Amino acid sequence: MSSVGKNIPHDSARGHVSGESIYIDDIPPARNELIVDFFFSPVAHGRIRSLDLEAARRVPGVAALFTHKDLHHNRFGAIIQDELLLAEDEVTFIGHPIVVIAAEHRDAIAAAKKAIVIDIEPLEPVFTIDEAKKRRDFIGPVRHIRRGDVDAAFASAENILEGRWINGGQDHFYLESQAAIAHPGEYDQLTVHSSTQNPSEVQEVIAHLLGLPINKVVVQTKRMGGGFGGKECQATHPAAMAALVAHVTKRPARIVYNKDDDMRVTGGRHPFQNDYKVAFRNDGTITALRAELFSDGGAYADLSTAVMARAMTHIDNAYYIANADITGTVCRTNYPPNTAFRGFGGPQGAITIENILEEIAVHLGLDPFDVRKRNLYGFEDRNTTPYRQVVRNNMLPRIFDQLEKTSDYRARVADVAAFNRKSETHLRGIACTAVKFGISFNTKFLNQANALVNVYLDGSVQVSTGATEMGQGVNTKIKQLVAEELGIDPEMVILMITSTEKNNNTSATAASSAADMNGGAAIDACVRIRERMENVAREHFRCSFHEVPWTKLVKKCYLERVSLGERGFYSTKGIDWDADSGVGSPFLYFTQGAAVSEVEIDRFTGHMTILRSDLLMDIGKSINPGIDRGQITGAFVQGTGWLTNEELRYAPGGELLSHSPTTYKIPNIGDLPAIFHVDTIVNEENTVNIRGSKAVGEPPLLLGISVFMAIKNALSYVSGGRIPKINAPATGEEILMRLTAAQVPGGRTAGAPAVLGAAAG
Repeated sequence: MSSVGKNIPHDSARGHVSGESIYIDDIPPARNELIVDFFFSPVAHGRIRSLDLEAARRVPGVAALFTHKDLHHNRFGAIIQDELLLAEDEVTFIGHPIVVIAAEHRDAIAAAKKAIVIDIEPLEPVFTIDEAKKRRDFIGPVRHIRRGDVDAAFASAENILEGRWINGGQDHFYLESQAAIAHPGEYDQLTVHSSTQNPSEVQEVIAHLLGLPINKVVVQTKRMGGGFGGKECQATHPAAMAALVAHVTKRPARIVYNKDDDMRVTGGRHPFQNDYKVAFRNDGTITALRAELFSDGGAYADLSTAVMARAMTHIDNAYYIANADITGTVCRTNYPPNTAFRGFGGPQGAITIENILEEIAVHLGLDPFDVRKRNLYGFEDRNTTPYRQVVRNNMLPRIFDQLEKTSDYRARVADVAAFNRKSETHLRGIACTAVKFGISFNTKFLNQANALVNVYLDGSVQVSTGATEMGQGVNTKIKQLVAEELGIDPEMVILMITSTEKNNNTSATAASSAADMNGGAAIDACVRIRERMENVAREHFRCSFHEVPWTKLVKKCYLERVSLGERGFYSTKGIDWDADSGVGSPFLYFTQGAAVSEVEIDRFTGHMTILRSDLLMDIGKSINPGIDRGQITGAFVQGTGWLTNEELRYAPGGELLSHSPTTYKIPNIGDLPAIFHVDTIVNEENTVNIRGSKAVGEPPLLLGISVFMAIKNALSYVSGGRIPKINAPATGEEILMRLTAAQVPGGRTAGAPAVLGAAAG
């Protein structure tokens, strides 16, 4: 019985619609439960002169107040242990927690916050990458990836362009805010329900901060109402605060951020400022690239150095670069620590080279589609990355050839040019961009997973893994894999709550690798169980495993005292990465694709509408085509939001102004392409991964870059032959400013560029 490759519904779909699905704050309050919140810094950078909590302690309903002095340790971090959970002498961003408040009700918490008396001496903050560069205030080492002779390539270059790519941040905007409930047990044990992508990290951080052995802390995650990377590291903070309260008071403790505070105190996608210099031939072929990548890491390291590493390994994107000199530096600023976000730096690297290719096309008067195609990775040659990994099973040329036809690209380029010559009220643009996204954690030891599979006497199966479900369908995929391996109906399999008690030392559900690794571990367990059951079938029924009714064989195995439970393990093979030298193979494989998008812009308001998007991806053999299609469309829309709608606005003192659904605009139904084609290619040659599948969680987000480049293509029609400049996000305001700057004498904009379809950088 085969269940892989079928559109089995998401295992929580019915619960989501009916309201039966349980999230953290749906768990009924326990008797004697405390509500937890925290008082945070109102300034971006300052020295704490004094802190008076006496009046706050006397507020009726306040059970306890805690500062850094109540922690066994206060310093932690996923990569660099530089972060303070609770501020000590200095505050480093607006939202930096100072006092944890535990109370009987929220009114008491609000009153306690007002009663806290604090004196903070303001210190000069850093809010820009340029200012951090000037002060040389960096996080972690400066990294390099180098290949070839860049200086010689520039010396003999036919053409050279220099520029800067700038993109803003992005809020995760998960529907369920950061949340946790901590229950105290006997002998200082704690059970913590956490909305986290990384239960093991939450477990370790709580144990570390409270001075407990790890085995006294159990962290459980049923599901999250969205994560997108925002709950990979930063879910540790609320969980640790709730655990502190529960540990000291011996009462259950619940913390749930409201949306405004969540957006203000947590970090998001890293803003990047990338300086580049590129050499290329007259036909558009890139011969050398020098790029200096700078990211805004915020006040603490979090995952910023790893995010930068992925940006550096994705600046080539889908294109071969013979000579490369790539530098990555993380800048420290006085904003909340930025963190993992779907794509994990890959989008900020890939969009830089896509921007460069647009500029090359305008400079040479060529169609950018042809320039991209000319630079694509090859098969037998031109097939190694700047960090020396071979690009195997390369589908990029095939994807471009197919998409050019199915999107009717050439005819539409001509139509766009004709429209722009005639219309005085609107402007159109079209662009094609690609994605080649590496699948695996950049850090080698994270590429491992374990699973527990239990078969019960009625034939039903429980599966426990380290994967966490945040709506992406990982549990459904693992259910299908287990059902196929055991030859049973998927309805007989359920995925249990993720718990550090059953699956130890697990990696985060991130890097698009959860189904790959945890599915592999579950299959490993199933194979071991099946081998034992196969022996029973042959010895007692004189036939093979599949020829005996499942429940009959299960009962016989039990009667013969044959184990029906097993732990499986998976580790990703063939990966090796040296971050210090910038050389190695950090990825098991690459998920690839391309998209053509066409936009229309109102010349008077700057309002942009996506007319059509055609997406074509190689995702191998899909485990669940319906779920994968949902991931592709959702990621694409989130990518367009990052580059068009979603703008983080700050006051001069560093306070986030756009911290609610009323001031921060995520894409809605009206922002979807009016015509939206999503398709995949058949790839029978992908054999390195589980059941021939490829990850789809993050890669499609990068196809949203096609919308941004279509906007730049539209602006190229009014730029008078110059390369138009526009930063991300390309909001209506940003577009209108660029349109105004492009006006030619006489008040009317210029017509089409010299070569129809030429785009801009």
